[in-house]
Amino acid sequence: MPQNEVPDIVVARLPIYLRVLNHLLAEGRQITSSQELGDRLGISSAQIRKDLSHFGEFGKQGTGYNVAYLREQLRRILHVDREWRMVLIGVGDLGQALLHYQRFDEHGFHIVAVFDNDPAKIGTVIAGHRVHSMDELADIVREQKVEIGILAVPPSAAREVAARLIELGVKALLNYAPITLTVPPDVRVQYVDPVAQLQHMTYYRGAEYENGNRER
Repeated sequence: MPQNEVPDIVVARLPIYLRVLNHLLAEGRQITSSQELGDRLGISSAQIRKDLSHFGEFGKQGTGYNVAYLREQLRRILHVDREWRMVLIGVGDLGQALLHYQRFDEHGFHIVAVFDNDPAKIGTVIAGHRVHSMDELADIVREQKVEIGILAVPPSAAREVAARLIELGVKALLNYAPITLTVPPDVRVQYVDPVAQLQHMTYYRGAEYENGNRER
């Protein structure tokens, strides 16, 4: 099925399925079922089968799924069976935490260069990465063939940084700044906003308080 015909919410669940398949392989499992996957993830088995059906047939009724095969198929569908080169913009507290996050490399996402506009940070080395001036952005993005930009900058700088990356041909942005970016149709933006996620949870928790259920 063409990419634009697959609902985005389905694509968003594929990494979750991939994660549980990795856990199953680590446990030495060879076969699983949509029921088991659903039980582990809190998703109905019917939903899992429907999601996977967008991309083909991966299991047999009465037999289930071969864990290793299904994992490799999901890796192929998500295009994580290759390496992706990224730049990180902003090395404040959040940016430095991201530089120390080892799971990027484990999953094929490699930060190849780091940038900041603070003279006190430029030239320093953080987690093995030398911090470059934003003046070097264009040359390094082109030389390193960067495909993904991570924005760990203040909201006031996010739009300008995103525009510069897009001008340089970067089509995928992971934005940690709490601001919505306006980008061309061929540019994909994913937002990571912990405060928004907390507010999402408190909607439900607060409703419990209002209904008199105040157990913690």
